[in-house]
Amino acid sequence: MRPKKTILLTGFEPFGGESINPSWEAVRALDGKTMSDGSVVAVAKLPCAFVLSLDALEQQIRKHKPHIVVCVGQAGGRAEMSIERVAINVDDARIPDNCGAQPIDVAIRSDGPAAYFSTLPVKAIVAALQANGIPAAVSQTAGTFVCNHVFYGLMQLAGQTPKIKRAGFVHIPFLPQQALRHRNAPSMSLEVMVAGLRQIIESTLTVKTDLIVAGGSTH
Repeated sequence: MRPKKTILLTGFEPFGGESINPSWEAVRALDGKTMSDGSVVAVAKLPCAFVLSLDALEQQIRKHKPHIVVCVGQAGGRAEMSIERVAINVDDARIPDNCGAQPIDVAIRSDGPAAYFSTLPVKAIVAALQANGIPAAVSQTAGTFVCNHVFYGLMQLAGQTPKIKRAGFVHIPFLPQQALRHRNAPSMSLEVMVAGLRQIIESTLTVKTDLIVAGGSTH
């Protein structure tokens, strides 16, 4: 019998004064789920800290040996699931991370390329999400905080790990209970987030070549 393939999903611990992080709440709802090709989902919570986050991600990749990795983060103020296209080689933190670090205009990797592109079928994912009534868009910026830091590090790790066939990053909105604290900022229910992540995985498993279509980008 062939060993089961693993899909690694990661979310983050709360940060910035929040008591919850929707990325972790959504990701952990899929722990142990079996996808259409028989792959099993494993999940992990990453620290919202520049130095610690990539060490934790690398440990999880070594532990689970996944063939697909999707990291998920909170993007308060966004109204849809944002499928990130590109990670840039810079940390430029508006607020301190959970360890108190606040790098400004610092390269993630001094000897690394300026950017890495996601290997997820980003436009096909957006099309599938929208077809299922889930707000979604391609995003051209993952910011310059810990999410982008993890995204950049993930793509570097994926390039060095032949077993990983596809990898990328997804931003999701606040949960409704968070939005109340932020003057009714845009939000999304946990149920929709979980359904969206499941669709993202299925599209990643089944779409061989991404769509070539105009638009679909808001960030």
